[in-house]
Amino acid sequence: MGSGIAHVCLLAGYRVLLSDISKDALRQGTESIDRSMERQVARNKLTLKEKEEALARLETVGEEGFKKCDLVIEAVTENEEIKKDIFKKLCPHLSARCLLATNTSSISVTALARSTDRPEKFMGMHFMNPVPVMQLVELIRGIATSNGTFNAIREVVKRLGKQAAVSEDYPGFIVNRILMPMINEAIYALFEGVGTMEAIDKGMRLGANHPMGPLELADLIGLDTCASIMNVLYEGRGESKYKPCPLLTKYVEAGWLGRKTQRGFYDYTGEQPVPTR
Repeated sequence: MGSGIAHVCLLAGYRVLLSDISKDALRQGTESIDRSMERQVARNKLTLKEKEEALARLETVGEEGFKKCDLVIEAVTENEEIKKDIFKKLCPHLSARCLLATNTSSISVTALARSTDRPEKFMGMHFMNPVPVMQLVELIRGIATSNGTFNAIREVVKRLGKQAAVSEDYPGFIVNRILMPMINEAIYALFEGVGTMEAIDKGMRLGANHPMGPLELADLIGLDTCASIMNVLYEGRGESKYKPCPLLTKYVEAGWLGRKTQRGFYDYTGEQPVPTR
């Protein structure tokens, strides 16, 4: 997600500073941006010159490199404590004017803002995956978010060529509050033997005109992320319909997290994905 966000910001003309947990992760991130732009060049959606100019605006840095930033967008794993720890470490390196945004897909923006020294300059900016393709960005104000912060980040979304949907700061916001229970129900249908993986995904692709089936989509999102979002919904809403399916939990325990680990509901190690159940 971080690479995708950097990608669209670069193409919008912004200078982008990219940071990650290690040099290897940073290398993988920059290589991902390069490959993604190369695909756009191959499809005539981007010229080679535009790609080169965009990549020239990209720089990799450590935490101390963010002093001149006007906006920092956090896009780490969907874990509240990890996100809070990053903000606490990051804030001392930022200028007083710098705005902060989180790409969280479900966690309370107000709670995350409290871990910073600038809750009025903090809000949710939830991009959809894959970022270069998907047009929506959910905008979520925390209880302390100022009008100036909200308006400035809404203008950034416009410059990126994206569409904004404004959500209240409730568990899962809009998209994942609706999407994740559907994915979880598809996993229950598999768990209970209602249908095979192929039948469930085909049913939703052809019967509901979805671009991909819910199990395919879960693998793309990451099964650990799906489980985390369902847990946030379950804890926040207290309703049994939000409880993660035991089969989803089992796949996460096995480390079968989807495309990023080459195995989830499908195995991606061959030329074509193969069902794992």
